[in-house]
Amino acid sequence: MVHAFIMVKTAAGRSEELIESVRELDGISEAHVVAGDFDIIVEADAGEVYDVLHAASSDISGMDGVADTKTYMALD
Repeated sequence: MVHAFIMVKTAAGRSEELIESVRELDGISEAHVVAGDFDIIVEADAGEVYDVLHAASSDISGMDGVADTKTYMALD
């Protein structure tokens, strides 16, 4: 099992409208709007690294209003 954190930067004022769409994606266990360098922090669980990368690079990054993502794989 692969566990990862996906940091999402959104266009100004778009975080609240995007959070529910992110939470509904397959493999997403949690997602929260946060204050800081990123606007949304997502926790993802998947069977393979590819599945997490697909969620970050296609599913989330492809949403209208998402400006950037950074993915961090948990090592423990």
